[in-house]
Amino acid sequence: MNPLLPLVLIPGLLNTPRLWAAQSQAIGPRRSIQVADSAAADSLRGLADAILGQAPERFALAGLSMGGYVAFEILRRAPLRIDRLCLIDTTARPDTADASSRRRILMEVAARDGIGAVLPLLVPGFLAPRHATDARLVGIIGEMAAAVGVDGFVRQQLAILARPDSRPDLPAIGIPTTVIVGADDQLTPRDRAEEMVEAIPGARLAVIPDAGHLSPLENPAAVTAAMQEWLA
Repeated sequence: MNPLLPLVLIPGLLNTPRLWAAQSQAIGPRRSIQVADSAAADSLRGLADAILGQAPERFALAGLSMGGYVAFEILRRAPLRIDRLCLIDTTARPDTADASSRRRILMEVAARDGIGAVLPLLVPGFLAPRHATDARLVGIIGEMAAAVGVDGFVRQQLAILARPDSRPDLPAIGIPTTVIVGADDQLTPRDRAEEMVEAIPGARLAVIPDAGHLSPLENPAAVTAAMQEWLA
C-alpha cells in the first residue's frame, strides 16, 4: 500500500467513527485516516463541502450507505482529488416515494420521543437477520445513535431525502473502484451493488458473508481485507 495516500471514511445514518473501528485499527498504521462527520449538515452539498475543506489534497474515499451518497457528491464536486473509491452497502438510486415517507415518519418519531424510539424500527434493517438479537452489535448501534442525537439524525435524513439519482454519473467514474455489500443486506441488497459494478468501468464487487447493511461491524475482518485489497 502507498503509505502516503490518506483515506477518508464516511459513516452512514446514525453512525460514528465506531463503525470503522476495526478498519481504522488495521489500516491506520500504514496511512493517515480521517473519519467524516455525516451529521454535520442537512444537505449532501454541505457535507461534501465540509469534508473537502478538511481533507488532504488527494485521498482515497470510502463511504457506507449514506456515506456513499456523500461520496458521489464529492466526486461530482472534486473528481480530481479522489484517487480511488470504495462504496459499501449503498446504492446510486434516489429514494423511492415509500422510503421518503418512512424517513419523514422516523424524523417525527425521533423529535417526539427521542432517538431511542427509532432504533427498534431501524435495527432490523441494519443487521443481517442472524445478528438482529446480537446484544453486542445492537449495543454499539445504540451508542452511535445516542452520539449522533435527534438533531443529527434529522440533518442526515434531510440530506438523504434530497439526494439525486447518481446512476447517470457511474460510467464517468475513472478511478479504481470497489463495491462492497453484505450478503444479507436488506436495505441496499446485492443487486444494487451489482448495478453499480456493471456501470462503473473496471469496478470490482466484494460480497461479505455473514453480514447485513453494517458489514464493517458485522464481519470486520472480511471488510478490512476487501478494503486493503482495494487500497493495494
